[in-house]
Amino acid sequence: MAGHAENEFGQPVGAAVRDWAPVPSPNDDTLAGRYCTLEHLDPDRHADDLYAAYAAAPDARDWTYLPVGPFPTAQSYRAWADAAAESRDPRHYAVVDNVTGRALGTLALMRQDLANGVIEVGFVMFSRALQRTPVSTEAQFLLMRHVFGLGYRRYEWKCDSLNEPSRRTAERLGFTYEGTFRQAVVYKGRNRDTAWFAMTDGDWSSARAAFEEWLDPANFDGAGRQLGPLRRTRL
Repeated sequence: MAGHAENEFGQPVGAAVRDWAPVPSPNDDTLAGRYCTLEHLDPDRHADDLYAAYAAAPDARDWTYLPVGPFPTAQSYRAWADAAAESRDPRHYAVVDNVTGRALGTLALMRQDLANGVIEVGFVMFSRALQRTPVSTEAQFLLMRHVFGLGYRRYEWKCDSLNEPSRRTAERLGFTYEGTFRQAVVYKGRNRDTAWFAMTDGDWSSARAAFEEWLDPANFDGAGRQLGPLRRTRL
């Protein structure tokens, strides 16, 4: 088979991974960008801002495909945030807008497979104030840069196969669709067929360049509107 090595029995085998060692787990480092900063979720500093941002939405549709929420009160959200802040897998980060200093959403690194260098981004809980902004794109970029900087080989994105906005976002960010796992999860009393997307370390150099080009201030007009789209990266 083209592109594969052969062992002593003439069987095709995967390419050798030289000098491989398990990667470290993600840490609580603050990840600073031009438009936002990712901070380890701290309920004392972030929960009030986050609940206010979520509560500003006119309805609860943003929670349909998430395993948690919606949260009817500030107290119910704080209880979730207190538990989430103690978790190491998933490890939750608050997205803090650099202009206002307010936390407007969270996302997490989860299913951390250190032995094989695989990790997933999940629990993406972005408020309406964050969605479809340079801040939301940069938040994803900062987490990717952190993961691949730690030496991970594979970065995954999974969602309900019926969640079209999440699927479109994964593709826009440069993830490759790899298939759908049928009846993979039961959540909120419903079946979930899970769509799998991933980016590898081999994809990252091209993806990084596309992000840096898009996030450059020269790509936005005076009203903050993009002048050019984020290039989809495929190798």
